Amino acid sequence: MEGGEAASLLGERSLGRLPQFKTYRRRWFLLAVVCLLNCSNAMLWLTFAPVADKTASYFHISLETVNWLSLVYLLISIPFGLVATWVLDSVGLRWAVTLSAWLNMTGSIIRMFSVLKFLSLGFQSYWYLFVGQCLCALAQPLVIFSPTKLAALWFPDHQRATANMVASMSNPLGILIANVLSPALVPEGKHIPLMLGVYAIPAVTACALATVGIHEKVPPTPPSASATNSTSQPFLTGLKMLLRNKSYIILAVCFGGGIGMFTCFSALLEQILCEKGYSNVFAGLNGALFTTCGLLGAFLLGLYVDRTRRFIESTKICFCLSAFASIVFAVASRFRHQAITLAIASSLFGFFGFAIYPVAMELAVECSYPVGEGTSTGLIFVASQVQGVILMILLQALTVRVSEDPSSTCALDQDGALDWTVSTLVLAGLCSAMACFYVIFFNTDYKRLHAETNSGTLVNAEDRAAATVPEA
Repeated sequence: MEGGEAASLLGERSLGRLPQFKTYRRRWFLLAVVCLLNCSNAMLWLTFAPVADKTASYFHISLETVNWLSLVYLLISIPFGLVATWVLDSVGLRWAVTLSAWLNMTGSIIRMFSVLKFLSLGFQSYWYLFVGQCLCALAQPLVIFSPTKLAALWFPDHQRATANMVASMSNPLGILIANVLSPALVPEGKHIPLMLGVYAIPAVTACALATVGIHEKVPPTPPSASATNSTSQPFLTGLKMLLRNKSYIILAVCFGGGIGMFTCFSALLEQILCEKGYSNVFAGLNGALFTTCGLLGAFLLGLYVDRTRRFIESTKICFCLSAFASIVFAVASRFRHQAITLAIASSLFGFFGFAIYPVAMELAVECSYPVGEGTSTGLIFVASQVQGVILMILLQALTVRVSEDPSSTCALDQDGALDWTVSTLVLAGLCSAMACFYVIFFNTDYKRLHAETNSGTLVNAEDRAAATVPEA
């Protein structure tokens, strides 16, 4: 246990002392478990997207059917997202993390049944993949919502944004690993069984660590004043408060739309690029740059916001710059031999876009306090999944099948390939519109920070007054 990261708060005056806020070294273990689980879940989500064509060929299914392995995450997360918010704010962080770890591990194992010959269903083996993805999708809301709750319950105020950033960015780290690892593991379709086995390893590890190592719902002593009120509002009451909060609704629509766009970009990147002759390896590298730069951007912005508390200004600037990068990508992806331009555009799109994620999650808590963190972040995630499903369906509907081109690298059984020109331009236009709407209309007070400041000011004033009163 570390010494008190002290703050002041009224209470325990009858005992002649103030409560001491403390932090515990085991918070780093909890952070590591959530990071590994978040990373594993993202890897399982995007396993097939970088090798969609080879997956379709191996299982003798259409490309649209392969896309459902990613799309099912979005669909299941919409109804289960509300359940996950209740679990986090009512049952507790420990059970939420443990349950998500078991769902994640079970799903990863069931996916492997699709390539085991003694369990083979022939052409129906795809259903093992689908059922496994569904279980992993059930785990996603629980682990996606956990970082903000973990940061609020276990970390002091000067470490909250950083802890939230580290835990949240482990999800795009999983996307990065999948973008690099899937093409590397599957140069040919026959290597898909190896890929499924490799991706099950971190899922099993995370489940073992969560089950054995997490024992407490909350720390014995809170690390900050706001941690004592982390679940001060009942779930339904908090939900009603959020739906009446104009600033929160704007944040949910804009930031949720941004997450949906990034989801579509990650899942469809290989299909967008292959029609213009770019290889799976380049698409994976592009996705890796997109995520690596995003992790860097999130890290730098998280440190900056922890010191300056400029949540609103940071997110508005980054949202506009990510919209500009999406326009550059949409234009460049329509031409061949634009590898450098595409790499730069993807890097900037990730750098500024991912940087928004952890800061916006903290901002959601700030503008909705004292609503529980699970509820405030969970509703945004549900909104993002709804918009992501709509976008995924819309973008696929806007594609045009073109005649087979010798320069295309799309390894499809069908005649020809899909042209994503209109889809990418629509995606860039929507991103720009969301950024403009957010910049113009979003504004809020930092309610949680103000509550902590007021508590500290009040206690300090009482301490000074008490110092002038002679002892009896």
